[in-house]
Amino acid sequence: MKNIMIIDGHQAVIEYDSELEMFRGEFIGLNGGADFYASDIPGLHREGATSLRIFLEECARHGVKPTRNFSGRFVLRVPPEIHQAATTAAAAHGESLNQWVVALIKEAVQA
Repeated sequence: MKNIMIIDGHQAVIEYDSELEMFRGEFIGLNGGADFYASDIPGLHREGATSLRIFLEECARHGVKPTRNFSGRFVLRVPPEIHQAATTAAAAHGESLNQWVVALIKEAVQA
């Protein structure tokens, strides 16, 4: 599982790059790529803050909104047998498939 780091109020996914023997961070929820590398946690904070600052400055300079909009809708493709089993499970809980999946996702992201 990847780790999330908060830098200046923005979330970044952190993973270890074994080829470089460094940690890599990538901000999520932005309208473009803003990544950074460091060999330790203080370095991640420092490099992440620098990367984010430069990204936000460039967005401001070009009149671009820096964060993505989320509509609340996404397409999920699953095998037909999973679709059928999920619909049955939702009905057994007295919920629509959408309500059931939303509850599962909400539980997973709050864990």
